[in-house]
Amino acid sequence: MNFILNSSFTQRGFLPEPDPARRFPSDSELAVLDELGRDLPSLLQDPGCRRYLREQQIPFWPAQRNRSQDLPELQLYYLRLGFLASAYINQVGEPRATVLPANIAHPLCQACALLERPPILSYDGYALYNWKRFRPEGPIALGNIDTLQNFVHLYDEHWFILVHVEIEALAAGIFSGINRLLCEPWQDDLINPILQAIGATVWRQVTVLKRIPERMDPALYYRTFRPYIRYFKNVVYEGVKQAPMDFRGETGAQSSLMPLLVALLKIPHQRSSLTEHLADMRRYMPWKHLQVIKAVEELPELRPYAEKEIYNSVLEAVASFREFHYGLAWEYIQKRTDDPFGTGGTPYIKWLKQLIDETRAHQIS
Repeated sequence: MNFILNSSFTQRGFLPEPDPARRFPSDSELAVLDELGRDLPSLLQDPGCRRYLREQQIPFWPAQRNRSQDLPELQLYYLRLGFLASAYINQVGEPRATVLPANIAHPLCQACALLERPPILSYDGYALYNWKRFRPEGPIALGNIDTLQNFVHLYDEHWFILVHVEIEALAAGIFSGINRLLCEPWQDDLINPILQAIGATVWRQVTVLKRIPERMDPALYYRTFRPYIRYFKNVVYEGVKQAPMDFRGETGAQSSLMPLLVALLKIPHQRSSLTEHLADMRRYMPWKHLQVIKAVEELPELRPYAEKEIYNSVLEAVASFREFHYGLAWEYIQKRTDDPFGTGGTPYIKWLKQLIDETRAHQIS
């Protein structure tokens, strides 16, 4: 293949390079968004939060700033506005709003058009761009990272986001193997070592995912910050479009990681409303990620070249990741509600089980 994989993928997975912008310059008109972001968890404790947000003069993204070096600050701009929009619509303790005011809706839609994505806070803004390192020379890993923006003051929300950030960083180990598959001639001794390394990486990601309960209380998650990442249904973007619009909320299904592994291993998922929804989630992924996934989809099947035990171990790692995620969904959400829909607007419990079963069914018998 002639697809060239950017070196940042083999160094930090789907996370951006350089590290996300932490703040806007103090003399920039955009710096007001840093102040709003800092104050947001406290503002949301007040019933007057929506009125306060409607009164803010939120600057538009400067029209002349469309160079590649402006991307980190554009991503920060989208992150700040995405948080404000979801906070406004889904403020805990208040009836859900159905109109996003023009002072938020207009600049959010402008920024999201530049990023070629729907105008709502998604997984990229909530996790991929929402971290910093305490020690810049240290790893992108728990203990050396923190969030840039939150909805609540509880560390539980920081932990929820940061676990995902480390999992995404570990994907660099998957990309190292994929890069060889894209660039090197396929020899008999190439496939199995690559699959072994990819499987080891996924098992490391499973280990990190299992740390979620260490610092995240199920009741606090469900009651305090999960409501803010819910989907928008019948929301009018004031001054942008008169007709109400629907958008999917932040969800791990918008991560490019599992679609990448499905594309690599050619895991066949039965066509259904599930696969249609998963395909729709791609609209919420950064376009560079989609380019990589499409390139991997064009690779030949690995299965005929692989040793049974090695190939099956990778599939078992993927299934185990999904299985532990299923358990978290049950413990943190399903036990506390009769609502069958996740933050992305999908009947997640039924679908997660289907994904696990179909992954294991693809093992070599």
